[in-house]
Amino acid sequence: MAEERDCRNGDASKAPLACTEDGSNGSISGLILPPLMTIGKSTNILWQGCMVKREDRQRMLNQKGCVIWITGLSGSGKSTLACTLDHALLQRGKLSYVLDGDNVRHGLNNNLGFSAEDRAENIRRVGEVAKLFADAGVICIASFISPYKRDRDACRKLMAPGDFIEVYMDVALDVCEQRDSKGLYKLARAGKIKGFTGVDDPYESPQEPEIVMKAVNGVYATPQEMTVQMLAYLEDNGFLTVGNRLRCSHFPICW
Repeated sequence: MAEERDCRNGDASKAPLACTEDGSNGSISGLILPPLMTIGKSTNILWQGCMVKREDRQRMLNQKGCVIWITGLSGSGKSTLACTLDHALLQRGKLSYVLDGDNVRHGLNNNLGFSAEDRAENIRRVGEVAKLFADAGVICIASFISPYKRDRDACRKLMAPGDFIEVYMDVALDVCEQRDSKGLYKLARAGKIKGFTGVDDPYESPQEPEIVMKAVNGVYATPQEMTVQMLAYLEDNGFLTVGNRLRCSHFPICW
């Protein structure tokens, strides 16, 4: 017969459990507790499920959540495409959000630099945030240089097959340098910025991206033309409609 007593043994992070005389975990109200997990440096972690599922949000929004990951050199047009696509989706009544490489360093990642380790952590965090957006049914547009293949692949693995759309801005380095709207290449060439991607730090091109934006006969498409291509991809792959709107079959109360 289990008795109710505190089995934390001085560990205040553990909630009191119903325990047997020998201190082993028992059950509460007849329910067997799921095993506690260790995640990273955190212990005693459980996944909290909710009644509302991703599919419910997608039906409500009449769209399918996904991550559009735009990668390429600085000056390749990532942010321009991201914002143009975001606006086009808004005009269609679709909910999207842009995660921009510069913007996240003002807040979420303002404690990170540009070492290989910090760049990896930068992308890891963004990948997790992007996944949350997709789980909410949002079309998340992530615009990041993300120079290392392993980091991009790690973000892809967070998503269900098909829900991670890698877009490679295949723009020549000399073209990016000519654009250089932020003056970063000039500073890097002058030695004032160290570890700048494309100058003294490598960029690992995607091997099998879903979409490649590159010059045709030496001419690069406009942001509007690229957006048309992106919208066609989303339409063809079922991201812009889910058919049936929200149904309440598994909810106890519906309005």
